[in-house]
Amino acid sequence: RGGNLPQWSRGRTGRVRRLLSGAGAVTTPSRYLLEQMREYRSDLILLPNALEISAYEFRPRTALQPSLMWLRSFHEMYNPSLAVKVTALLAEEFPDVRLTMVGPDKGDGSLQRVRRTAEELGITGRIETPGGVPKRDVPTWLNRGDVFLNTTNVDNTPVSVIEAGACGLCVVSTNVGGLPYLLDHEQDALLVPPNDAEAMADAVRRVLKEPGLAECLSRAARAKAEGFDWSVVLPRWEALLEEVDT
Repeated sequence: RGGNLPQWSRGRTGRVRRLLSGAGAVTTPSRYLLEQMREYRSDLILLPNALEISAYEFRPRTALQPSLMWLRSFHEMYNPSLAVKVTALLAEEFPDVRLTMVGPDKGDGSLQRVRRTAEELGITGRIETPGGVPKRDVPTWLNRGDVFLNTTNVDNTPVSVIEAGACGLCVVSTNVGGLPYLLDHEQDALLVPPNDAEAMADAVRRVLKEPGLAECLSRAARAKAEGFDWSVVLPRWEALLEEVDT
């Protein structure tokens, strides 16, 4: 249940405690869940989701183009229509702005709402929706853009955000759930309130107009992503499994 797990657990306290107490060890992929779930078990172990950092070509962003990327499933909890509204606001100042939205359709009507919103705002020609892509192609798609929009209303530690940082995109994200635990505002990302198109558009304007800020965010995001490489995470898994086995 990702970023929604703490809320889901509150109505099932006894069930969650029983489930977690029966395990030899319980891991969590984020500091957010570590803090939110420790009332159910105090010895939770932080082991983040890993990626193969060498698969993600890094390009430091300095002189940015208004090329926006969005990578997630089309589902209402990820609020994809917000990215469309942000693009429409930016189009007033940046006539070349484009938005590429990569991800599968989860069938809740979100993709249709995205297309309808784009039509209503007159920016259909600025938006590309290629659908889901193979994992191996994600770095190539990400590197088509310079700014990554994470528009979610509920979240934990999204791998897509880490992948974007690994490629050096400037990340602009909502500050919900585990995102303030993953991202450091003004250091490796810019964080804004959820469902606030004006705030997100303003943040994008900053990175487009301030190349120094953009480069700092880009390089810091890559450095943070390197901490999720398998070379860092795998030894911790091996040590834990050895400890549990004994």
